[in-house]
Amino acid sequence: MKQLEAVAAEPPGSAGSTPQNVELRHLRYFVAVAEAGTFTEAAERMFIAQPTLSQQLRRLEDIVGTRLLHRRREGVRLTTAGAVLLETSRAILSLVDHGVSHTRQAAGLGRQRLRVVVPPHLPDALAVQTASRLMSAAAAANVDVTWLETPLDGEFSLIHQHKADAGLGWLPGAGEDLPAPLDVMSLGEFEPALWIPSRHPAARRRTLTVEELTQMTVVYGPRRAETGTYDQWSGVLRAADPGFAFTDPPFRHSLPMSVAFAATASRPTAVLTSPCIALGSTKAAAREPQLADTYDMAEVTLERHPLVATAGLVWNTDLPRPLQQILFDAADGVGCAPSHGPAGLA
Repeated sequence: MKQLEAVAAEPPGSAGSTPQNVELRHLRYFVAVAEAGTFTEAAERMFIAQPTLSQQLRRLEDIVGTRLLHRRREGVRLTTAGAVLLETSRAILSLVDHGVSHTRQAAGLGRQRLRVVVPPHLPDALAVQTASRLMSAAAAANVDVTWLETPLDGEFSLIHQHKADAGLGWLPGAGEDLPAPLDVMSLGEFEPALWIPSRHPAARRRTLTVEELTQMTVVYGPRRAETGTYDQWSGVLRAADPGFAFTDPPFRHSLPMSVAFAATASRPTAVLTSPCIALGSTKAAAREPQLADTYDMAEVTLERHPLVATAGLVWNTDLPRPLQQILFDAADGVGCAPSHGPAGLA
């Protein structure tokens, strides 16, 4: 009886099991469960029965020799070993998918594909120039590009998790802190446009100090739209005033509505846009003259340019080298041209 109890207590893959080879379907099922968080949702995504999925994950744990998931009533949680296998599984599956695509291309059955994320609210000139160079480089290499318009977080998780191959976005800091296996090429620095009431003393000189800005209500955000830039700029302003906090715009996608809100506020209110002006470019005063005319607001520049964001093209180094070369060539030719839009708030 004691021997039976000891065997029952042994973890998967212990001495009583027979080593077997891991199959790709095991890895696909495992990634699906880890990303979905529950067996029910993962089974729906993979179009298989939940008992079958659970059985296959048990088999994978038996092959590997350790627990990969903690199964709980509210969902699953990765073990330390499971977190290691998840990252490896994503890399393997991405490599296999690209390999199959390359093989089909060689056989004349299809072309390789690059999945590129372009988040909304990037400066138009930057997005258009980068996309144009990417399309040209991909066409020359006989590669298709699939565009994904969706937000990117500061860790570029979509790329790190192999849900996309590359992405254009704002880098954390100077872009040197991206987790492996990501690579990046910087495309230049951008700053926001800033609107303040025309009656403010700084409106006449067209410049505003950080200290003056922190004494105003500043409309910018919401945080979920651009977490990295939002937190970075919050840190800069809180260094001048520890109690500073941004105010969410009343209408996220409408600069005129936010400017109108600021113009009629009971206390001095500024409107800050997302990064949209190439740092060092010559700005025409009041690029939106109708705002000044209608709402009695003025566009100003922050002294010493403390609020900046670095744009970059990020990709996963697990990509086949020819695809990485396309991204490198495209980014290498992008210049930090002056940009006048979009004037979104987030």
